[in-house]
Amino acid sequence: MNLALWLQRAGLSHADLPAAVQGTRVVATYGQLAARAAKLAGVLRERFGLKTGDRIAIAARNSPAYLELLYGIWHAGLAAVPANAKLHGAELGYILEHSGARVCFASDGLEAEIAPHAPSSLERMIVIGSSDYEALFAADAIDVVACGGGDLAWLFYTSGTTGRPKGAMLTHRVLAQASFAYASEVDPVSPGDAILHAAPMSHGSGLYIMAHVARLGVQVIPESGSFEPEEVFQLFGAHKRVSMFAAPTMIKRLVACPAEAHAENVRTLIWGGAPMYVEDALSALDRFGPRLAQIYGQGESPMTISTLSKEDIADREHPRWRERLGSAGRPYACLEVMVADADDRPVAAGEMGEILCRGDVVMPGYWRNAEATAAALRGGWLHTGDVGAFDAEGYLHLKDRSKDLIISGGSNIYPREVEEVLLTHAAVREVSVIGRPDREWGEAVVAYVVGEADPAALDALCLARIARFKRPKDYVFVPALPKNNYGKILKTELRALDRARRGE
Repeated sequence: MNLALWLQRAGLSHADLPAAVQGTRVVATYGQLAARAAKLAGVLRERFGLKTGDRIAIAARNSPAYLELLYGIWHAGLAAVPANAKLHGAELGYILEHSGARVCFASDGLEAEIAPHAPSSLERMIVIGSSDYEALFAADAIDVVACGGGDLAWLFYTSGTTGRPKGAMLTHRVLAQASFAYASEVDPVSPGDAILHAAPMSHGSGLYIMAHVARLGVQVIPESGSFEPEEVFQLFGAHKRVSMFAAPTMIKRLVACPAEAHAENVRTLIWGGAPMYVEDALSALDRFGPRLAQIYGQGESPMTISTLSKEDIADREHPRWRERLGSAGRPYACLEVMVADADDRPVAAGEMGEILCRGDVVMPGYWRNAEATAAALRGGWLHTGDVGAFDAEGYLHLKDRSKDLIISGGSNIYPREVEEVLLTHAAVREVSVIGRPDREWGEAVVAYVVGEADPAALDALCLARIARFKRPKDYVFVPALPKNNYGKILKTELRALDRARRGE
């Protein structure tokens, strides 16, 4: 099944409904968007000579063009390779080379960054919005090219916090399953409901495009093309029943923004990409009310492993409400999730282990990387590399990435547990806990803190909440924590910074 059929269906039955809005301006109806996608597909197949399964890269900032590009690529039976526009030209060049993309559509200005690093396999680079780009839509439309559910639709490159990014192969079936899961368990969509793309459409936010097309929703792109809290609040005020995907750092910035929130127009604020600390979730709940949902997933199981519903987050009367608020919720109905030991055997509720999952929403493998595929999918389960535990009621509690586990004096220490405590201090804005090599203990717990708290007060806070051996042996105060383009704290860089501070 080709995902482009969802847009074709909408274009035929509801041609005059708004499909894409920039700021407050309707820039495409469903009929117009479907027509442009069909014409672009004609160019890609007939003029460019591309064949089923060929890859087309999109190196672009958020814009309405993202929609016609994705659906034009799928309409033609090709595979999209969305790439983060904030990457360096060399990083984008690697993705182009590794994916074997024959064509790249780039935002104005990005083509100059990419050009010195473009591989010889790249045949064309077209600037979005240029006269050459607009000329493509004068071509004749073609019918949707038939695809199987197992055909590649989206080559999703991981954020690459360690080593080269890997390309998770997301098929039409995978993306359809993820869309069904979103619409049924996270954020039901009705015709005319809006999705605001303030996070990158190349990753998390873009993965919610399809569910809104299937349900005749409206895709809203900020005029700035990026996340600006004041603009987000303005758009909340201008549109009804708006949802938005955001990283926890984005939610924190919205909470801190003094502008009028217009929360009554918000349908759902979904956070993901990293856990949100309980204190931050409480602040967001106070600001926006019962409109928050959490998802846990990876590019390899796109946005779809577990979810904490709006109802669970808002249920302050539940006796274990705060405990649930600190969890990643329950597994989606479309896949199995297991917490396993080192031999991939399930562990009992309350015991830690690696989080594994399997189902039709999980990728079939990594692009051109058989070794990584075999390791990630051994035994038929996706090995997430995340450590967690189920509680007695089936809620999944994330601890940390397995590589971030600290072993001090033979005891396991999960950084997030310590971070949750430190963040309850009013003067701590952000914190990240790492392990520092220690001759006596193996590793010592070290907290990097953004804020002005007194170390003695932080010590007292930890001693009142967690075991003494988990208390940080050192507090390092910094103006900011290293993060990637999606707002994830980079503990690999933090550990390198710590080594440099100690002259290693």
